[in-house]
Amino acid sequence: AHLAALVLARGGSKGIPLKNIKLLAGVPLIGWVLRAAADAGVFHSIWVSTDHDEIEKVAKQFGAQVHRRSPEVSQDSSTSLEAIREFLNHHHEVDIVGNIQATSPCLHPSDLMKVADLIQKEGFDSVFSVVRRHQFRWSEVKKGENKMTEPQNLNPAKRCRRQDWPGELYENGSFYFAKRHLIEKGYLQGGKMAYYEMRAEHSVDIDIDIDWPIAEQRVLSFGYFGKEPLKEVKLLVCSIDGCLTNGRIYVTEDQKEMISYDYRDIVGINLLKKRGIEVRLISERDCSKTLSAMQLGCIAKVSATNKLQVLENWQKEMALSWKEVAYLGNEESDVECLKKAGMSGVPADACAVAQKAAGYICKSNGGCGAVREFAEHIFLLLEKVNSARKQ
Repeated sequence: AHLAALVLARGGSKGIPLKNIKLLAGVPLIGWVLRAAADAGVFHSIWVSTDHDEIEKVAKQFGAQVHRRSPEVSQDSSTSLEAIREFLNHHHEVDIVGNIQATSPCLHPSDLMKVADLIQKEGFDSVFSVVRRHQFRWSEVKKGENKMTEPQNLNPAKRCRRQDWPGELYENGSFYFAKRHLIEKGYLQGGKMAYYEMRAEHSVDIDIDIDWPIAEQRVLSFGYFGKEPLKEVKLLVCSIDGCLTNGRIYVTEDQKEMISYDYRDIVGINLLKKRGIEVRLISERDCSKTLSAMQLGCIAKVSATNKLQVLENWQKEMALSWKEVAYLGNEESDVECLKKAGMSGVPADACAVAQKAAGYICKSNGGCGAVREFAEHIFLLLEKVNSARKQ
C-alpha cells in the first residue's frame, strides 16, 4: 500500500503571516516535520499541499513534492479533510495518508515509524496522536447561571496526588493517519481505530498553547536534529566577508581599504574561545592587513581559492569528525563547506543557495551580529549534547 506523508501548509494565517516557513531555531517551521518524515523511511512519497509560492520553494528545499491546492480549499473556513480529499482526487496511487501538522516541530521519526507499523502491519484503518495530561476538569458555569460547578474527572473528597493518577489522553493534533476508503467517506478517524501516545516533551503545538520563543527553547531541547547524534562542536570556521563583516569595502583616496564589523561578533568569538571552541577565519581575498588590525587572535586563511579543501585540511589537522565542525558562510563558494559541516549557518542576507545548504539561518545580517547569534545557537546545542549525556 502506498503510504504518503501530507503536510497542509496554507499561505494565509490569521496569526503569524507565512507562519509555516517562519524560522524556528534557524529552520523553517515546516522543515522540522519534513526532516522527521524523510528520516522515518516509511513513506513512499512526501507531499506539501499549499497555495503559496514561497512555501512551495521551502518544501522542495527539504525534498518534498508539492501539491498546489485550489482556491476552494484554501479559505479560512476550509477544513483539513477537504484539502486531503482534494489531494487524493489528484493522486490515485496513494492508499494511506499520514497527515502531519506543520506546527508540531518536536515530532520524531521513531513516532512515525511506529504509527506506520500500526496501520500497515496491524491492520488499523486510522491512527492519531495523543498526549497524556494530568489536569483536573470542572464543569463550566456561564455568567448569570444560578448553579455551582461540578467536578468532571475527580472526587474532591478523595483528591489523589498527581503522580498517583494516570491522567487522561487528549488529541495533540500532531498527525492523523487514515486509509483512503475512510477519507473518501468523510472521516479522518474511523473503522478500526488506534491512538498513538506521544511523549509530553515532544507534544508541542505552536497553534494552540505555545509562543515562538518558548517553542524555540523546546525544539532546541527536544527536537529532532538528524539521524546522527549531536556531538560537541570543537571548531567554528567563519567566512570573513559577508559574515564577520557586511561584505562592503570602503576605499580611501590613497587607495587604502577599510571595512566595518560589529563588536557583538567579536564578543561572540571570544565567548566561543572561552568555551574551548577553536575559531578560524577564511576569505577568498587577501585581507591579512585587516585581520592584523582587528587583533582577533584567530588562525586565518586568506586568498583561499578552494574553501572546502582548507576546511578539510583543518578538520584532519585537529582530528575531528564532521559533527564536531561548525561553519558560517554566506556565498556560493561556501555551499560545499556548509553541507560538510555538522553544524552550519548563514546570515539572514546570505545568497539563496547558501541558505538552502545551511542548517541554521540567522535573524541578523552579516557584519551585524550574525557571528554572535550563531555562537549562541552553538551554546544552546551544546546544552542539548550535555543533557543527552546525563540522560
